[in-house]
Amino acid sequence: MMAAGSDIPAQPVPRRTVGRFCPSLNLLRGSGACSNLGPQGFADRSNISGFGQPPSLILKSLAGFRKHVAVPFRIVAAAGARAFGERPLMVINWNTPDNDESPVPPRIRAAEYVRMSTEHQQYSTDNQGVAIRRFADTHGYEIVHTYKDDGKSGLNLSGRTGLKLLLADIEAGRTDFQALLVYDVSRLGRFQDPDEAATHELRIRAAGIQVEYCAEQFRNDGSISSSIIKTVKRTMAAEYSRELSVKVFAGQANLIRRGYRQGGAAGFGLRRLLVDVNGEPKGELGRGEHKSIATDRVILVPGPPDEVALVREVYRLFTDAEKSERDIANLLNKRGLVTDLGRAWTRGTVHQLLINEKYVGDNVWARTSFKLKRKHVLNTEDEWIRAEGAFTPVVDRVVFARTRAIIDARSARLSDEMMLALLASIFSTKGMLTGLIIDEAEEAPSSSAYRSRFGSLLRAYELVGFAPDRDYRYLEINRKLRQLHPAIVYDTMAALEQAGGTVVRDADTDLLTINGEFTASLVVVRCAQTAAGTLRWKVRLDTPLKPDLTVAVRMAPGNELPRDYYLLPRLDIGDAVLRLCEHNGLSLDAYRFDDLSAFHRMAARRLWRAAA
Repeated sequence: MMAAGSDIPAQPVPRRTVGRFCPSLNLLRGSGACSNLGPQGFADRSNISGFGQPPSLILKSLAGFRKHVAVPFRIVAAAGARAFGERPLMVINWNTPDNDESPVPPRIRAAEYVRMSTEHQQYSTDNQGVAIRRFADTHGYEIVHTYKDDGKSGLNLSGRTGLKLLLADIEAGRTDFQALLVYDVSRLGRFQDPDEAATHELRIRAAGIQVEYCAEQFRNDGSISSSIIKTVKRTMAAEYSRELSVKVFAGQANLIRRGYRQGGAAGFGLRRLLVDVNGEPKGELGRGEHKSIATDRVILVPGPPDEVALVREVYRLFTDAEKSERDIANLLNKRGLVTDLGRAWTRGTVHQLLINEKYVGDNVWARTSFKLKRKHVLNTEDEWIRAEGAFTPVVDRVVFARTRAIIDARSARLSDEMMLALLASIFSTKGMLTGLIIDEAEEAPSSSAYRSRFGSLLRAYELVGFAPDRDYRYLEINRKLRQLHPAIVYDTMAALEQAGGTVVRDADTDLLTINGEFTASLVVVRCAQTAAGTLRWKVRLDTPLKPDLTVAVRMAPGNELPRDYYLLPRLDIGDAVLRLCEHNGLSLDAYRFDDLSAFHRMAARRLWRAAA
């Protein structure tokens, strides 16, 4: 077919090419115009916006459009070339290659990173992969490599071999891709410091690799807006993990108080029993076995009669026969008896059997913590979660009390200097100190004795010159601040009453009700110093108590004296946690005071004489 008024054949219009440019044409109505192109490239004017205009205007518009598109074309015939009824058609000659297809740009080579943590089934790596491939198809990427972390927490890099390998490949120049596709911002990590997540992305981008977040509603194009959104997203991801940690801890603590076991081996002479939601027994769990139904619970029950009898014999040998832990261990080993782990008895294993409260039926938990996968923390005894009489006892409580009294009295005969000399000797021999190493040592008090005598093992370690790899100094600081809190509360109450107010303190929560009009909570905030030397404070507000006002006592470096005070109204400050720097801008520092005189004035009341 020859187009009217031209010797150039009317070329069929490539449907894919037209589809690409239709969305940017005001003259063509997107896919509507494309779908009505005839086999010879005719476009029905009813699907072309503006075809109600005179043909000269249409031709002028198309001529202008021709200057701005990548695919060249010629207008071969205009309205009137052919008609169906009164609707003229237009023929456009597209000067495309012989194969009728426009050039297809090569796809960008990309890698994908997927991560699933145990609490997010909707974030399964398969689901992430589907979404990432859909994004790749529509944005011109070709996935050539996959880095995967299954069942790994995003709180740190520990155990995340997929991300570690990705970073190692990038920094070693072993990559053959130009982009990294990730499902969303949280998949790279829920680091508690948002800057840590930003650092990992920066390491990737520094190698010339673009990072794309496929499920996010913003493009990671380096703009100010995208940087702000990423920071907010990373902070939200970190806060989600922190809130989840608090909720999980509270849930586990509640189960402990109700008498349920939260992990760990049963121990010699005890067994783990699986019970349903109504407390009905379902069966004994063997070593390494776990419950399969979320609503099931685990309790401790006495083990086989021969093991129970042996536990009671150990207590009898220690209390009545006055045998030492080493003597008892040697006796058991001569009889060919082994521990619940199938190992020979030692002084330490006998000592642990003698001091563990589970043998009198008490459920004790949270002796150590590993919250947010940061540091293992040795909790002080007042932080332990305890439920007395939760299990059927194996040892009589009176016998257990006698045992503890003997252990305590054994070390009480030693002076502080003698105990520290023995501890220093252990340190010199072993090169390090732990509670188990101390318990295994001959002729030395137990770790619990050192804890009782010096307030904590950390304090005893410090006195003999041992510094653990993990920094536990803040535990001692927190302990001191907890001791300081009651004094601050009572001093504040006295000052408020002196100002003419009335104060009622809740004995359980320390919440203060002032003049019967508003409530206030006092929190003491530890001062921490970063590696760069800057000061930071984390204020944890008592949000469950809903105080009208929170008085945050910000401690000075060294945590001996207050630095200043923040009076934070609940109506203005709704966050559960505030992170403060030395200077925080007017939005927060408007609530800062050098002393509490402003708070005291809130309670002041003055009697007014009634007019005659």
